[in-house]
Amino acid sequence: MRLRLMLSHLSIWVMIVVVAAAAWWIAQGPAWLWAVALLGIPAQMLNEYGLHRYIFHMAPPKRQWAFNWLYRVHYGHHEFPTCWPLLFAPLSVIVPVLVGNTALLWGILSLLEMPHAFDIAVAIVPLGGAATFLAYEWFHTTAHVTVKKTAIERHVSTLHNQHHFRDFSKWFHVTAGGEVIDRLMGTAISRDELKTQSRVEFIRTLGLRPDDPRLIAAREKFAPRFGITDREVARAGLVGGGAAPAR
Repeated sequence: MRLRLMLSHLSIWVMIVVVAAAAWWIAQGPAWLWAVALLGIPAQMLNEYGLHRYIFHMAPPKRQWAFNWLYRVHYGHHEFPTCWPLLFAPLSVIVPVLVGNTALLWGILSLLEMPHAFDIAVAIVPLGGAATFLAYEWFHTTAHVTVKKTAIERHVSTLHNQHHFRDFSKWFHVTAGGEVIDRLMGTAISRDELKTQSRVEFIRTLGLRPDDPRLIAAREKFAPRFGITDREVARAGLVGGGAAPAR
C-alpha cells in the first residue's frame, strides 16, 4: 500500500529519476564521490527540519495567494491528514529546493576553487540528499497508513502523530534518525510532558479558528482538486482541538 501510494505521485517519480541520473553521473567520476554522497544524508535531514519548522509552520500569511500556497504545501495536510494527494511534497517545493541547493553548494565550492566542485555538489544534493528525501517520503507515508510496521517505523510514526495530534510546534523531523535534531533544537516532547499536556486548540488548523476566512477560501479552492468531499469540508470548518489560544 505504501509503495503504491508513493508511486501514484509525480514528485516521487521525479526524485527517483533525479537519484538515478545523479548516480549515473557520479559513476563516471572518482570513486570517492560515493563516500561524499553520504554527506547528503545529514544535509537533507537538516533541510527537512528547517523547511518544516521555519517555512511550513511560519505565521499564517495575510494575503490569500500566499496562504493558498502554504495550504497546498502543508496546512492542508494537517487539516486533512488522510487526503493522499496532500500527503506528498509538491514539485513547486521540491524542484526549487533541489536546484537551489545544488547551485548554492556548487557556487560555494567553486569560489573555494575546490576540484570536482560540480561533481561534489551532485553527489551531496541530487544523489545523497534526494535519496534521503525518498526515505523521508517512505517514513511519512508509513506514519499515515495502517500497515504492519518495523520497530523503527512504529517509533517514527508515534512521534509524527504527536506532531499532528498533540502539539504541532514539536517533532518536526520525520525521517528515522532526525529525532536527534529535534532534541538538539528543543522541539521534542518528553514523556513527562505527554502526561500533562493537552491538545493544542484547533490542532488540525494549526491554531487558526476553523472558520478563518483564509481557511475557508483555501478549502474551497483545493477540495475539488484533491477529492475532499463537501462533508469533510463542512466538518473541517466546525471542529477544533484542545487548549491554547488561536492565532
